[in-house]
Amino acid sequence: MNILKNNRSKTGVAAVITAGGTSNRFGSNKLLENLANGESVICTTIKKFIPLCGTVVIPCRADVQEHIKSCFKNDLEKIIFAPFGDTRQKSVFSGLSTLAAIENRPKTVLIHDGARPFVEADTIKETVEKLKIYKGVCVGIYATDTIKIADKDGNILKTIDRTSVFQAQTPQGFDFNTIFEAHKKLKDENFTDDCCLLETLNIPVYALTGTLSNKKITFREDINF
Repeated sequence: MNILKNNRSKTGVAAVITAGGTSNRFGSNKLLENLANGESVICTTIKKFIPLCGTVVIPCRADVQEHIKSCFKNDLEKIIFAPFGDTRQKSVFSGLSTLAAIENRPKTVLIHDGARPFVEADTIKETVEKLKIYKGVCVGIYATDTIKIADKDGNILKTIDRTSVFQAQTPQGFDFNTIFEAHKKLKDENFTDDCCLLETLNIPVYALTGTLSNKKITFREDINF
């Protein structure tokens, strides 16, 4: 693979922001919808990471790419576009492979959902800080509702202890080489969550408590959250 010569990752921190989804449940491309701040979902999300990251890689479709270019005329030197895959895992691996090809490979990488624009700056900073100790960090919240297990016919089977239920969000942060090697080893799987790769390889992942507001936009009503 050719090495891309630049100084993009001299901060040591990079991000992969997934933006290749089809938004089937939303009804249109949710990443291009405007929020109350007057900016699109995807551009609001990217702006949260630009200040802390030397490089932001975005696996996305052509229309999203053109939209992002129009929003970031002054910060495009930090942004690299990558091919998206037909699964989230393949898109992330595409982004990681792009980072692996730059001259100054990052030490750590944050993987984030493009449709999660409400993440707070403090959450991103805390994730980076925890990566000084751990190889993997999963942002999320502990469940507050009673959690029940039901079968496919809708019958309640049991109630589980909610104090141990951790609802994963993003960003999920990693030592770059660790997550890149994990993706290469497990490239034929179909995980919807990057921490699952480390868990499968018995690499500890730290649960970092985030915020309830860090919601992923899935349905149209989520826009006005």
